[in-house]
Amino acid sequence: MDCRLGCGACCIAPSISSPIPGMPNGKPAGVRCVQLNEENLCKLFGKPERPAVCHHFKAEPDICGSTNQQAITIITELESIT
Repeated sequence: MDCRLGCGACCIAPSISSPIPGMPNGKPAGVRCVQLNEENLCKLFGKPERPAVCHHFKAEPDICGSTNQQAITIITELESIT
């Protein structure tokens, strides 16, 4: 599965414990990453300062669903049970 450009669910729903430029303590679940632009595209994509956890995330139908809202819902639920 290819990532749905402009979705941003993986940059909003989960917590990220590693530092992110502009968020040195990572980010809590449900908080929009400061590195998302107005179109929900990562400003760090392809850059070395992008956190490893973000780089290693791969879109999967079971995680991303078929819509952006499904992705938010699924990732939020997974975050709450982990």
